[in-house]
Amino acid sequence: MTAKSIIRIDSAPPRHWVGDGFHVHSMFSYNQDAHLYSPFLMLDYGAPYLCEPRDVANGATPRGVGSHPHRGFETVTIAYSGEVAHRDSSGGGGIIGVGDVQWMTAGSGLVHDEFHSPAFSQAGGEMHMVQLWVNLPAKDKMTKPGYQAITQASIPQATLDMASTRVGSVRVIAGEYAGYTGAASTFTPMNVWDVRIAAGQTVSLPQPEGWTTLVLVQSGSVTVNGGKSAGAAQLVMLSRSGTDVEITASADTQLLLLAGEPINEPVVGYGPFVMNTEQEIRQAFVDFNAGKFGHINE
Repeated sequence: MTAKSIIRIDSAPPRHWVGDGFHVHSMFSYNQDAHLYSPFLMLDYGAPYLCEPRDVANGATPRGVGSHPHRGFETVTIAYSGEVAHRDSSGGGGIIGVGDVQWMTAGSGLVHDEFHSPAFSQAGGEMHMVQLWVNLPAKDKMTKPGYQAITQASIPQATLDMASTRVGSVRVIAGEYAGYTGAASTFTPMNVWDVRIAAGQTVSLPQPEGWTTLVLVQSGSVTVNGGKSAGAAQLVMLSRSGTDVEITASADTQLLLLAGEPINEPVVGYGPFVMNTEQEIRQAFVDFNAGKFGHINE
C-alpha cells in the first residue's frame, strides 16, 4: 500500500452569514475546481460561536434561513452543539441536536427551511455545525426527494485502540470502518467519519484507491502522512492515488474525514440547483416557479 500525498492545505476564509442564523466558513464550493472535490459539492463549516438568546415567547422570530429550493443533490447537516429545526416540502423534518445528523435528498426538487429550534432560541448557547452538499449522479438527480433523520444513538462508533489503550474514536455517519456500517444511506460510495484523536497518538484511516479524500480539522493539530501540520479550521486535500491515511495528533483533535468515489460528470450549478447542463438549470427555475417543488406544511 502507498500513502496518499498532500495536495493542498486550505485555511478557512472569513466567516459569512447564511440567512441570519448560521455564521460559517465556506471551505469549498462547486463554483471552483468542482472536479477536485467530487462527489462533494460544498462544505460550510460553522466553527463554534456563541448565540445570544432570543425571546420567542415575546414574538421574536428564531434565527435561520427561510424557505428556499434545492434540486440535484443532497444536504448533510452534522450538529456538534446547538439545535436546528428543519421542515421540507417532502414531509421531512424535525429537530437535530448534539450528535445528530440530517441527510436530505433534494433530488427532483423540494423547498425547505432551517432555523434555530425554539428551545435553543430561548436559551442561547454554543452553535457548532457542518453542512455538506453531496452530488447525485445524473441518473439519480431527479430521484424522489427524501429525508434521513439520523440520531446520535443510531450512529455506530468504533474505538481506536493501540496496545490496549484507547487513542481515539470514529463515528461512522456514512460508509464503513472496521466492520461498522454507517447510519446514512448514500447513492454513491463514500465515507463520512467524525473522528477524535488523543494528543500524541497516531491512527490509520485508509481510504480506497482513486477516491477523493478530505480532512477538515475542527480543533487540535495534526500531521497527515508525515507531511505538513494542519490546525483548527483548515482543510487537507489528499491525492486520489494511494490508500494510506496516517494521522498524528499533537493535541487532542476533532476532525471530519470525507472520502468518496468521484462522479465523473459535468457539474453545472446556479445557487441552490446543481445539475449537469445549463438547460437543466433553466428547467429547475421553470419548475420551481410553477410550484412543482411543493410547499412546506405549516
